Amino acid sequence: MMGPAHSLSGAAAWLGVGAAAAAAGHAMPWPVLLVGALICAGAALAPDLDHKAATISRAFGPVSKWLCEVVDKLSYAVYKGTRKPGDPRRSGGHRTLTHTWLWAVLLGVGSSVAAITGGRWAVLGILFVHLVLAIEGLLWRATRGSSADVLVWLLAATSAWILAGTLDKPGNGSDWLFTAPGQEYLWLGLPVVLGALVHDIGDALTVSGCPILWPIPVGRKRWYPIGPPKMLRFRAGSWVELKVLMPVFILLGGVGCAAALNVF
Repeated sequence: MMGPAHSLSGAAAWLGVGAAAAAAGHAMPWPVLLVGALICAGAALAPDLDHKAATISRAFGPVSKWLCEVVDKLSYAVYKGTRKPGDPRRSGGHRTLTHTWLWAVLLGVGSSVAAITGGRWAVLGILFVHLVLAIEGLLWRATRGSSADVLVWLLAATSAWILAGTLDKPGNGSDWLFTAPGQEYLWLGLPVVLGALVHDIGDALTVSGCPILWPIPVGRKRWYPIGPPKMLRFRAGSWVELKVLMPVFILLGGVGCAAALNVF
């Protein structure tokens, strides 16, 4: 999938979680619903950190471009070091390490640990990074071109500061789901995990599939490309993604949001 579809699917997924949480008696305060949806939308772009042409590669200027090169080489090295006889040879690391359940869990755990040990500045950092990605993904037409980068960073930084301050207020959700002392913001890792997994599931629907299960082997392959039957797959950027899936994600997100807020 392309960046906009990934971000929309991430936001819709967290809004769906909000609806499920409300039905289960653990309703999210509206700031948690909003912040989680934005983080999930941003995290849904993160697995493409192994791709030099992806949205995330330009989101933070030279820093993200350099990081993409490092992650691509790391992913390729892990692929070569763990491939089984049935896995094909390849020349790069795209859609390998960063497109697995293990990577998603590690990102989520790392975000939660940083949030509860690093204090307010760590929370602001997590919010800023994911808000930049969410803006780049959801407002892709308005953020094209390097001249828009500074505006995106300023918008993300300002929004992160406001949202962090809102969450800090009693009853607004800093301790949502995890209520023990010292567990404030522990939940921030959940939309990170979900966003990465939703990205992987979206890529699994395309012609190349996605090795979500790694390092669990499937037959003679450790990097088995999970996906539906080939007749049900589509190419990234095709009309199926743009004309069918993206409107569906918007509709599902709206329904999930309404249910999470007990509108119906």
